[in-house]
Amino acid sequence: MKTFSHFSRFNILRIPSRQRLAKLLFCLCLGVAAIGMIGCKTRQHEGFIAHEWGTFTSVQGGDGILLDWRPLETTRLPKFVYNWTKPGLNRRAVGVLGFGKGSFVTLQRMETPVIYFYTEKEQTVDLSVRFPKGLITEWYPQARKIGPSTTAANPALAALDDFMHKAGLQPAFTFTSALGTPGVKESLVHWKGLQILPADQNRNIGKQLSIDASGSHYFAARETDAAFVRASSLVRTNPLPEQEKFLFYRGVGSFATPLRVTMKSNREVTLENTAKENLAHLFLLNVQDHLGTFTYLEQLQPGEQRTIPIDTGNQAQPPDRLVTQLSNAMAAALVQEGLYRREAAAMVNTWKDSWFEEEGVRVLYVLPRAWTDRTLPMTIDPQPRELVRVMVGRAEIIPPDVEEELATQLAKVNQGDNQARERVQTALKRLGRFAEPALQRATRRTVINSAERNKLMAWLYDNSKAN
Repeated sequence: MKTFSHFSRFNILRIPSRQRLAKLLFCLCLGVAAIGMIGCKTRQHEGFIAHEWGTFTSVQGGDGILLDWRPLETTRLPKFVYNWTKPGLNRRAVGVLGFGKGSFVTLQRMETPVIYFYTEKEQTVDLSVRFPKGLITEWYPQARKIGPSTTAANPALAALDDFMHKAGLQPAFTFTSALGTPGVKESLVHWKGLQILPADQNRNIGKQLSIDASGSHYFAARETDAAFVRASSLVRTNPLPEQEKFLFYRGVGSFATPLRVTMKSNREVTLENTAKENLAHLFLLNVQDHLGTFTYLEQLQPGEQRTIPIDTGNQAQPPDRLVTQLSNAMAAALVQEGLYRREAAAMVNTWKDSWFEEEGVRVLYVLPRAWTDRTLPMTIDPQPRELVRVMVGRAEIIPPDVEEELATQLAKVNQGDNQARERVQTALKRLGRFAEPALQRATRRTVINSAERNKLMAWLYDNSKAN
C-alpha cells in the first residue's frame, strides 16, 4: 500500500495504460536526447588541429598518356606496419588485395600519407579515410576497420551455430552474424578511440616508439612537434597499446591526376591543368648523369597550358647543391599550403632522395585541396578546429629519346646482339622503379620475341631484389 500511495502522488497509475506507456516513452526519449546533447557537448568542447601530407606518383610517356605500372623497387617500410599479408584480427582480404601489393599494376601509387594531431589536452578521436577509386595497402597503427575485407568466423560461435541448427533453430539466424565481426565492403581505413596525447606532457613515449633496422621512408616523418597517438592493439592477448607520432596509410588506384604533361622533344615540356582548381608550386626537374636543373612555376590555372624549356646547359648543378636548393624551395611551398615548418621539413626529408636525386624528368606539384577531399574523403569525430591536407603529385616522364633508344637497342637484342642487351640493362637500371613501364612503352615501337622479353623481365626482377 505504501508503494501504491507513493506512486499515486504522481497520478501515474490513474492514467490509462496506453497514455501511461506513451508518457514513459516520451520521458525516456527526453532523457536519451539530454544524454546525447551532453555527449555531443563533451565531444566538441575540446579543440585540436589535424595536418596531413602525402604523395601521388604516376608515370607517363611523352604523349601525356598515363601508364599502368608496378614498381619493382619499392620504398621499404618497417616490419611493424600492417599490410594485407599480415592484416591482423583474423581478417581476410577481398579480391586482388589477397595477392599482395607487388601484384598491383595501377596508374597511381599513393605513398606515405601521414596525419598529425596537435592538442593541449588529452582527448579521444575517431578518424576514417575512404578511398573510393583505390585500395589501401598498408596502415599503422592497427585500425578498427580496413577494407574491403572479410573476417573469418569465430570458432566458438561457429560451433554454437552448428549445435543450435541441429537443435532446430531457424537457419536464417546465426550467432556468427549476430555476434561476430562484420566484414568491410568499402575501401577505407577507420581508427576508433584514438588517444591524442600532448607531446610536451608525454615526452617519455618518444622512447617507446617502435623501431626497425631496415631502411625506410617512414621514420623521418616523426621529426615534428605533433602529439603522440595511442591506439589499442585490438587483440585480447596483447594488452599493450600501439603508439606513434602520426597515423599512416598507403594505397594504389587507377585514376588520373589533374596535371597532363607532354614532351614532344627533349628540350621542352608542356604542362596542362585539367582540373577545375588551380595547381600550385610546380617544379620541373631534369636529372641526368648526376647533374640536375629545375624550373619553378607558382601556379597553373584551370585549362591553362604552359610550355617550359628544359635547361641542360651550364645551369646544371651537382646533387648536393641541387638537393639543398630544391629542399628549401619545396619546404617553403609546403608551408605556404598550411603545413608547419617541421612538418614540411619531415616531408621533404622523407622523399628528397627519390624526388631530387633519381635520374629522369619529373614534375612535382601541390594537388588542389578540393581534389584531395574528393579522392580521399576524411571524417573526424569530433571535428578539429583546423584541418590541413597537402598532397604532392609526382608526374614521372619517360622522355622520347629514352623510349626511342630503348626501342632501337631492343631491335638489336631481338637479332641476338649481346652488347645491345647490356646497353638495355644499363638504361633500365638508371630508370630504377620506372624501368618496367619504360620497357613496356618501348616494346610497342619495336618487335621483340617473347623469349628475349622474358629474359629482360627476369633480369629486372632479379636486379630489383638485389637492390
